[in-house]
Amino acid sequence: MRLPVIIHHARLGATEFKVIRPAQPLPHAVLIDHDRHLDAYLDQDAARRIGGLWRLSATSPRALIHLPMRGNQPPSRELPEDATRQLDLVLLHHSLQFAPARWKEIRSRLGPGRPRTVTLPDSGLESDAVVDHEARHYQENRDLFHQHLHAETLFMTGSAKVFRETARHFLDVARNGPGYVPIHPNYPYFCTELHSNDGILGDAREIHIEYCNEWTS
Repeated sequence: MRLPVIIHHARLGATEFKVIRPAQPLPHAVLIDHDRHLDAYLDQDAARRIGGLWRLSATSPRALIHLPMRGNQPPSRELPEDATRQLDLVLLHHSLQFAPARWKEIRSRLGPGRPRTVTLPDSGLESDAVVDHEARHYQENRDLFHQHLHAETLFMTGSAKVFRETARHFLDVARNGPGYVPIHPNYPYFCTELHSNDGILGDAREIHIEYCNEWTS
């Protein structure tokens, strides 16, 4: 998988931060805060590219991967009434020990950046067959996502392993969403979840990820 990105650098004091963004906007992608959980609505292109960026975060432990989407138009379909706001998304490795309170200033200092194309090997995708689901529920498991909210941005912090193993959720939406045939009226669209029962969420809310081809623009 070839993934065009823009690489930015911003300095705060003595520290330089590396920020990676998709080279082109993700117009058909929204992340909606519902207080108790989060909803992501994506078309095929957005799901594929976010899946790639999710995988990239597993191999980029020194970078912040920023997905600007809070200003996007929401889907044209009716959404749940308890939506409170739309968010950007930042993916980062826990070893960075990044303070989200610094994000707004870093974001304001990002220049045009440098374009680059990243090649992600297809063999790097984890499948259900190689995920030790039982081990995820051990008390010793540290491969968990944690979330913080700051400056209209959701920060997803995790290990390389948990990013690598969960990228499939987005790639499944890209692969299966367009041709999905509903088998129950309560599930008219293809969807998947980062769910608490999966043993991957520490201090983090569930994220419902749904395919959507109905957009206002």
